[in-house]
This record gives sequence, C-alpha cells and structure tokens, in this order.
Amino acid sequence: MKLHHPLMGCIADDFTGATDLANILVRGGMRTVLTIGVPSEALDAPLDADAVVVALKSRTAPVTQAIRDSLEALRWLQSRGCSQFFFKYCSTFDSTAVGNIGPVAEALQEALNTDFAIACPAFPATGRTVYQGHLFVHDRLLSQSGMESHPLTPMREPNLVQVLQSQSRAKVGLIAQSDVAQGAATVLERIATLRNQGVRLAIADAISDTDLLKLGEACANAPLVTGGSGVAQGLPANFRRMGQLRDIDAALMPRIGGPAVVLSGSASSATNGQVAAWLRSGRRAFRLDPLALACGEPVVAAVLDFTKAHEPTLVYATSSLDEVRRVQSQLGAARAGALIEGALGQIAAGLRTRGTRRFVVAGGETSGAVVQALGLKALRIGHQIDPGVPETQSLGDIEPLAVVLKSGNFGSEDFFDKALRHLDGAAA
Repeated sequence: MKLHHPLMGCIADDFTGATDLANILVRGGMRTVLTIGVPSEALDAPLDADAVVVALKSRTAPVTQAIRDSLEALRWLQSRGCSQFFFKYCSTFDSTAVGNIGPVAEALQEALNTDFAIACPAFPATGRTVYQGHLFVHDRLLSQSGMESHPLTPMREPNLVQVLQSQSRAKVGLIAQSDVAQGAATVLERIATLRNQGVRLAIADAISDTDLLKLGEACANAPLVTGGSGVAQGLPANFRRMGQLRDIDAALMPRIGGPAVVLSGSASSATNGQVAAWLRSGRRAFRLDPLALACGEPVVAAVLDFTKAHEPTLVYATSSLDEVRRVQSQLGAARAGALIEGALGQIAAGLRTRGTRRFVVAGGETSGAVVQALGLKALRIGHQIDPGVPETQSLGDIEPLAVVLKSGNFGSEDFFDKALRHLDGAAA
C-alpha cells in the first residue's frame, strides 16, 4: 500500500521522544507510523498513515550532524506531501551547551521559508510546565529537578528564553501564559507583535492541557511547530476541523504473543524506581556490569543463557548517579554508554533469534540501540500504556514484534509489569 500523502511530518531527536509524540497523535485520531531514521524508498509500500514521525538520534549529536539529519528527514517528509511539520525534542529541553534545539529549529525554518515558530516543551501530564519562560518539573525548577546532573545534557538554567537565545542567531521571545489563557486569537496577536520585533522563535508558556490545546489551535496554519509532544495535543483537531481525518480507532492493532523481555539502560530516577520495584517483586533479573563488559568478559552470552527460562526477565544496567559517575570516571562517559548500549543491542538481537517477540525498553539511548540491533525500520503506534508511552508493533517483518520504548523519565513505578500485562491483553 503506497503512502497516501500524510498530513503531518514530524522529526524527533530521539527514539523514545518519537514514540511519545506518535502516541499523542494517535490519541488525537491520526493513524501514525514511526520510522527508524530517514526511510528508504523501499519502505513506502507498507505505510498508510495520517502522520509520520521520523525518529533520529540527534539529541546529543554534533550540531552539524543534527542539522544535516534533520534536513534530510524534512526533505523526505516534504516529498510525501506533508503540509505541516513538527520538530520534537525532550520535555526537559535536553540539549548540549551549543545546541541542538536552536540550530536545528533555525535550519528547519530556513528550509521551510518561515520566519516564526513556537517552542513549547511543556507536558503537564508528566509534570512538565512552563511559566514566564521557566521550565518546571513537577514543583521544582528544571535546574533543581535532577536534570542538572544528567550525564550527557545537564540542564542548569531553567529560563528557556535564555537557553534558546544562547543557541540561536535570531531574537528569541516569550508568549506568556496570560496570553495563552485568553485563547488562540490572543496568541496569534502576540505572535504578530513578536514578528514585528524581529523574533523568530518564542518560548510558549503552558501550565495545563487546556493551554496546550489553545496553542495547538493557534498553530493551525504554522508551517513549523517545535516542542515536546504535549503541544501536539492540539494539532489533530485542526485537521479534523478541515474534514481531513476519518472517524476510526487509530490505535487498533492485533495482539502479539510469545516470550517477553525488559531491557533497561536509563539512569534516570524514574527508571531506578521501576527497576527497584521489579527487584522487590522477586522476579527474574540480570544486572549488566559495564566494567565486566570493558574487561571483555562474556556478559552477553551469560545473559542469553540466564534468560532461557520462559518467564519475563529484566536485564538492566540502571544504577544510581553515584554509581554512574564511578563507572564513568574509570571508563569515560562515552565508552561506558557505548558498552551498555552495544550489549543491550546484542542481547535483544540474540533473544529475537531465539523467538522473543515482545520487548519493553527503558531509556532513549537504549531504545535507539535496541531498535537498530533488531533491524526495525518502522513501527505502527497503538494504545497508550502510561502518559507518553504507547505500545508499538514493527512493520515490514514476516513475524512482527511488539515493542514498548520508554523514555527514562516516564512511567509509573510498576511500569515494567504494567507494560507486560498490557501487551498480554492488547486488543485483537
């Protein structure tokens, strides 16, 4: 089946962020497919969607590479007839000191010949809100939320206008919550004022889903929208008002049975809690030791041997920040991360060969490594398991896989068990 002119083309800077965005679009009634990287021509045949999300691995890439990959994704989406484009980044605005959010957004603006776009990472359902340009995680400023200690993208400045301005060539402005609360017409008036002042990117406040819906409505005719997945909540309704969406269950997918595994590489506090909950339950688990991997010990073979039992097993490298720092001090941050990602990817590939067909994966970098190791090229997005985390199924495989890709910061404490139960009972 040929891809039938998707309405929205989305570019996400990591894998779990891509599934998060796709989840929002599906819940809004848009049939959504996620591609792993920029698709090849051969991928056109099985695709049929209202929205396509291209998942890149550009969040921590060098700026020039992030721009190049994002523009390649944009060109592919443009060639498929998309009429609106969304640049998705993390709801905690994760970026390096020199980018990549500002440089990529400006490159997309130039390619689309548009002089303005909002930047709104807010996602109240997961505790991320923006007020007066400052990002809060639950009741704490971003700089006091734990993100200031992130090993790859430490966020020590909560004022996003300042953060984005430091990454951008043009002037950055603010659309305050007082304007957002008054509705789309007032937001458009504020955008016109900012444009006249030479502003090309503007942080948009949002402290509730209602704010996000108003921002979405204001962006109905915007060629480019940037932000976290939350602001996408208001975009499907624009297409529905134009009669471009069918009234169907966009998330309906068949059930996939077979063995299951949980793979966790995230060091976030949320994932640490999820691993701890699994261990307290007494279920099977195998902890990866990066120092053992560095020494060349046969850790992957040991894991594959350990997981021969039929019951689901947790394989994890998740540990406290103190432990992460200790390992990084011995191996270096890049090598430690590469060892863990490589091992989890090899484990996933080995388990698939042995018949495992259901994978629950925690962590953005880990998710990227696993989907690449499994050779996945595209995923159909299904029902939500927890805010920001949907079930997905692989496309183009003779034997499709059920795959859950969870951002490190997302999910309830019992998420791993919840995800497995959800896959067991997925609608046929």
